[in-house]
Order: sequence, then C-alpha cells, then structure tokens
Amino acid sequence: MKVLFMCTHNRCRSILSEAVFNHLAPDGFEAVSAGSHPSGEVSPLTLNALKRAGITTEGLYSKSSDVFADAPPDVVITVCDRAAGEACPVYFGHVLKAHWGLEDPSALEASEADIQQAFEKTLRIIEQRVQAFLALPFDRLNRDELRSAVNALGN
Repeated sequence: MKVLFMCTHNRCRSILSEAVFNHLAPDGFEAVSAGSHPSGEVSPLTLNALKRAGITTEGLYSKSSDVFADAPPDVVITVCDRAAGEACPVYFGHVLKAHWGLEDPSALEASEADIQQAFEKTLRIIEQRVQAFLALPFDRLNRDELRSAVNALGN
C-alpha cells in the first residue's frame, strides 16, 4: 500500500510524515510526500528533528504530486492545518483521501528550545497516527469504512 502525505510546500509536515511512516512500516507499505506548491527544499529544522529522533533523512526532497502520476498512491493524507486557516492541497484522482491536520512547527517564532519541542511534539503525534494506521484491519474494512477509520485517526 502506498500512502501520499500532502501539504502546501512539502518542506516540513508531509516530509516528517513520510519519514516516520517509512521508519515504522512493515514490508508492503510505503509512504511518499508532496506539496501543491513545493518550496524546492526541505526545512533544515525538519531534517534535524528527524536525525535527533534516529529516523533516516536519505532520499527526502521537496516535490510536487506530479512526480507520482505514473504510480499513483492508494491513500492520500493531507497534513495542513485547517484550524489555522491554511488551504489544503487537492489531489485529483480516484484514491482514498483523508485529513490529519498538524500545526506547522517550522512556522513557530520562538526560542530554539521551543521550536525543537514543537518538532518533537509533532513527531509524537505523527508516530501515534501512523502506528494506529498500520494496526487497522485492512482486510476487513470496505472502502468507506477504511476512509472513515483513516480520517478518525486525524482527530
């Protein structure tokens, strides 16, 4: 199963989600990430947070969902923060879509220690959601039940 995590710039939250998912996922599961308006670079704060957590950063880069046109995902999860008024990207295609809103720790204007703490909190949230996702009984859920279950993980 291929999961695409999307946000606007693909420089922080979707990258964190891709890396955590691939760190935890068993064989047969893969995560990728993209942005509707990719920044072209991954935030150094994102890379540092992953390294501190012992998660590889190899192969992570900011990209558009267009790069997956030939190999579309099975599931698309947006991770933008609707509560903060962010516009979430739209993925066109017949795939299961869900939303796991996350605050953007890279946008925080605070001390270095507070920013690091915000990244650690975001990583914990992503890890909990990914673990719950991987524990879903995929073989017993129909498409609507799966969509509902995946969306519920973002609440």
